[in-house]
Amino acid sequence: MNLSIQIGNLKLKNPVTVASGTFGHAEEYYDSEEVKKLGAIVPKTVTLHAREGNPPPRIIETASGMINAIGIENPGADVFIKEKLPFLRKIGVPVIVSILGHTDEEFTALIRKFNATHGVSALELNLSCPNLKNKTLVAQDPEATFRIMKMAKTVSNVPVIAKLSPNVTDITSIALAAESAGADAVSLVNTFVAMAIDIKTRTSILGNITGGLSGPAIKPIALSMVYQTAKKIRIPIIAMGGIATTKDALEFLIAGASVVAVGTFNFVNPRAPLEILNGIKEYMREHKVKNIKEIIGSIGHKHETR
Repeated sequence: MNLSIQIGNLKLKNPVTVASGTFGHAEEYYDSEEVKKLGAIVPKTVTLHAREGNPPPRIIETASGMINAIGIENPGADVFIKEKLPFLRKIGVPVIVSILGHTDEEFTALIRKFNATHGVSALELNLSCPNLKNKTLVAQDPEATFRIMKMAKTVSNVPVIAKLSPNVTDITSIALAAESAGADAVSLVNTFVAMAIDIKTRTSILGNITGGLSGPAIKPIALSMVYQTAKKIRIPIIAMGGIATTKDALEFLIAGASVVAVGTFNFVNPRAPLEILNGIKEYMREHKVKNIKEIIGSIGHKHETR
């Protein structure tokens, strides 16, 4: 069976990875033989300078999911490269580093830092960051997405992936902007803006008031967004959003995703990505599928209703 996937000049041996922010920096897993079986790993988003994150409480469990308002707490790029990246390199699978800049200059500086090191296979631009000119997120503005992706492709030595926000009217227009700027792939979806209220104190439970909803609750919406986007773009889609089982992963692949990323469910079952990978292989054996590409985008087209 051929499970390999190509993203730019990066070849993944299989289509299963983890979503940024749900796998830490892999210190707990780095010497595990099992993690070496994944197609790639994506550590927590890195910013140019260290960030403490948002005030607590930062996480709340909801029906079929969770809301987080961590605030991209991380040690900053220099400490990440010095202290975290060596662990990740030892695992022996492609490392896709998620980066976030608050300005074009910060994104450029981050990319140059990772150009100057080794062991990074691709960069995922977390575009759920403020678009300072319009007070929106970059991933909510096709022009801002195009501009930053174009810059990143000019500077980066490795493939560049655009991670898109679902908090938009039409995610396909943002994906098209990223593709036209040269993106090697798009990741979708990031979390949905959400909140929870304590009815006793009549205050928001999260210290940041709002956070990002993830988990099984968002899967049907994420699946639809992947399907709609796959009809519009030619570059690979890395899908995420409530993937917990082999069935979930296969649904996203059939809808048009090339890679699936397990996120929130890592907290429930850290073995989930490997169980999903084994399940995909079993499905391919059972259905006599020799190449994963036979599954990707294989959805039949019935009449669509809205």
